[in-house]
Amino acid sequence: MIAAVAVSQNADDPLAGLEVREMPKPDVPQGWSLVKVVTNSINMHDVWTLRGVGHPPELLPRILGCDAAGYDEDGNRVVVHGIIGDLDRGRGDETLDPKRSLLSEQYEGTFAEYVAVPARNLVPLPDGISFEDAACLPVAWGTAYRMLATQAKLRAGDTVLVQGSAGGVNSAAIKLAVAMGATVYATSRTDEKLALAESWGARGIADGARLPEQVDYVIDNVGEATWSHSVKSLRPGGAIVTCGATTGMNPSADLGRIFYQQKRVLGSTMCTLTELQQLVRVMENTGVRPLIDSTVSLENIRDGFETMLGGDVRGKIVVRVADGD
Repeated sequence: MIAAVAVSQNADDPLAGLEVREMPKPDVPQGWSLVKVVTNSINMHDVWTLRGVGHPPELLPRILGCDAAGYDEDGNRVVVHGIIGDLDRGRGDETLDPKRSLLSEQYEGTFAEYVAVPARNLVPLPDGISFEDAACLPVAWGTAYRMLATQAKLRAGDTVLVQGSAGGVNSAAIKLAVAMGATVYATSRTDEKLALAESWGARGIADGARLPEQVDYVIDNVGEATWSHSVKSLRPGGAIVTCGATTGMNPSADLGRIFYQQKRVLGSTMCTLTELQQLVRVMENTGVRPLIDSTVSLENIRDGFETMLGGDVRGKIVVRVADGD
């Protein structure tokens, strides 16, 4: 089968280690299922693997890709939950299993014509949700949903600040929070991206500008560049929910403001199978859909990576692997 594979790692030139090549069709252990992949999408996790961050070189070559939608062995439309973990070790939450693994880490990833996953990791995909939209769900949209629904416990009428507006997680957070009945503020450095966020029902805020009110929750995956603004924008007793730190891991904590005003910081990583199932139902019931920047073929996946590394991305880059209804 054809697959996009990390064959080497280079921090300065990550795409030097990306090859589209023939790979063996995966073995299917007992209790697992073989999925014929129709679509998937590119995540920063794939870039980190190519840079050598968090992925030991001895595990190369490795098929990249964490997201997938396609057909199971019975021809049913499915979306793949990419976390493989032990519910007992995670106390009922596979994302809390210290030994959890995301597809493309310990196991081969989804940038291929077929992928093998545990049978429990398959979520039925309703006919009303396209394969392109489904390809955006497990990592970016699943992460945003967990941040809002599980960690923040967002309720209708709450106020939310999303730091950034055009990336996969941020666009998902804006659209989902609006669909859940929240008042949403979204930041950006450009008028174009502020207008985009406003078209989804958010109120655009220039980067670093003061909000009209302090908010109940801040969604922040930026880190050092936005941390001070996030802390100051949060009401007493509110919570910052963070799932990453693209501009740096070590901002000034501002502990005085945090303890005196009893502000909280909540970490969040990926989503559980149950949360992905809930997310699919939210999409089905509300009609909310992902923002897709562009679509590339598996053979031309390098073009998608180059677009992501260029930085001017609006939403998700989808990879079309095969035809689907």
